[in-house]
Amino acid sequence: RLCAGEAHSLSYQELKDLKKSNVLHIDVRERWEIDRYGKIPASVNIPLGELVEALQMDPTQFKEQYNEEMPSKSDPVVFSCLAGKRSKQALAFATSLGFS
Repeated sequence: RLCAGEAHSLSYQELKDLKKSNVLHIDVRERWEIDRYGKIPASVNIPLGELVEALQMDPTQFKEQYNEEMPSKSDPVVFSCLAGKRSKQALAFATSLGFS
């Protein structure tokens, strides 16, 4: 399940269309889930428990740890997980940190 901005739920096709633009796709599943179920292409795995800290990192540290450019607070970001609950929590965390 996916969450992005005010559209709290996206279809697979909407995500594919968004990925054609400059959107950061953060998969908040645990690493063991990625190992078991597979990585979503062009996504970065930041488990939900690490997300708040990750979104407050220095951009250089973020790049070193996640091999992606750190999003600015106005950059488009999509969160995904297995069932939708964690992606909604991720959206709430990001919003509370000032991400729009």
